[in-house]
Amino acid sequence: MAPKAEKTTAGKKPKAEKRLPASKSSGKEGGEKKGKKKAKKSVETYKIYIFKVLKQVHPDIGISSKAMSIMNSFINDIFEKLAGEAAKLARYNKKPTITSREIQTSVRLVLPGELAKHAVSEGTKAVTKFTSN
Repeated sequence: MAPKAEKTTAGKKPKAEKRLPASKSSGKEGGEKKGKKKAKKSVETYKIYIFKVLKQVHPDIGISSKAMSIMNSFINDIFEKLAGEAAKLARYNKKPTITSREIQTSVRLVLPGELAKHAVSEGTKAVTKFTSN
């Protein structure tokens, strides 16, 4: 019986299946010429906007890359919370679209007290400026 066990394990080739992702990437590189470099995948961040706002508020102060990364993560987190709440509100009211009204309500629900009031006033100001142009 021992020879049968050896044949069944030798007959199966699970290692060949594991190499599929490697062969995919090598297939892409094979068609490229020597002079061409692989294009870098662009990652969207809020870094330039954070920096612009920082310079408006404190023109003489800089920010480290680690602090910038933390601020970017913070904005992504707040964005997700607000978008999620706005989506729930749209669903509750059986509406297919998230409008500025859903965003305003989600800001009031997600952000605490005085921060929500300031955010709503700034948002209203931004929407008014956008619609007037």
